Amino acid sequence: MKVVRARAPLRLGLAGGGTDLSPYCDQYGGAVLNVTITRYAYAFIEPSEDGTVQFLARDLGIEERLPCDLGAVAGARLMIHAGVYGRMIRDYCAGRPMPLKITSYVDAPAGSGLGSSSALVVALVEAFRFLLDLPLGLYDVAHLAFEIERIDLRLAGGKQDQYAAAFGGANFIEFLANDRVIVNPLRVARGFANELETSLVICFTGVSRRSDTIIAEQQRRMVAPTGDSLISLHQLKSDAVEMKQALLRGEIRHVAAILGRSWEAKKKTADGISTGTIEQLHALALAHGALAGKVSGAGGGGFLMFIVPPQHRVALIDALNQAGGTASSVHFTSDGAESWAVAGG
Repeated sequence: MKVVRARAPLRLGLAGGGTDLSPYCDQYGGAVLNVTITRYAYAFIEPSEDGTVQFLARDLGIEERLPCDLGAVAGARLMIHAGVYGRMIRDYCAGRPMPLKITSYVDAPAGSGLGSSSALVVALVEAFRFLLDLPLGLYDVAHLAFEIERIDLRLAGGKQDQYAAAFGGANFIEFLANDRVIVNPLRVARGFANELETSLVICFTGVSRRSDTIIAEQQRRMVAPTGDSLISLHQLKSDAVEMKQALLRGEIRHVAAILGRSWEAKKKTADGISTGTIEQLHALALAHGALAGKVSGAGGGGFLMFIVPPQHRVALIDALNQAGGTASSVHFTSDGAESWAVAGG
């Protein structure tokens, strides 16, 4: 058996984040616009030489060696590895465990707001798809990853991250009732894509947050018939539609205006989305030429993104780094989840 490798890209949420959460998307329909970047979640599968099941998360420094038994695997610390392994064995191997060594690492910390956890689930599912030669398309991989993460493991969150990681590129994604999802790839002009990429700065706040509390509050507020949260979610969905048009027309100033407006709306959907650190970095960025900025993901920490005229990008990165953030440029990728085999590990 050869070693199987897979990777799935992380993403930046440009508009509509939060409208992919139930019950909002089930009742009103959600819409999100995101773009994948050249940071990845990686998954490697190879035979286990001693007949056990081994899970290794290199970025977390965690290694586990477990009996080749679904009951034992279910109690693993690395619950994402265990969840994917258990589901794939039950659904596609007639419940017969396989002695495997499964290794992973991710190019961003958990809680980064870049969809890293979901990208890891997608990478693991894609690795198993290749290993078992399963007839699964991109929608199948994304939906299976969603079910494992949100239903099997009961990890809080929406639906956009799994589809972004599976499909890759710039996508306008619609989330409808009855788990119906429509991924609309955007044919953004190459010159404008280059301009947008050159205008973006991302900055890690230094805080890897758990989004559970924020998401739970957003979902609680969604069921209220009136209130700022529901109005703001409607605004976020409208912003995603408007952002799509701005991207297709190549209007960078309009993109920035929508980004800034969405940030103000997002903060009204739950408490704790913004913090003192986030506000300080945001104000600093605006003072150094940024046109707009917002957090990527649920908020409370993780990464911020800013749109800045390209001639000011280096100065902005320096200022954010001096203020305690970890800022850098970012590069887009049009590739989604992919897998391959090598002769040895």
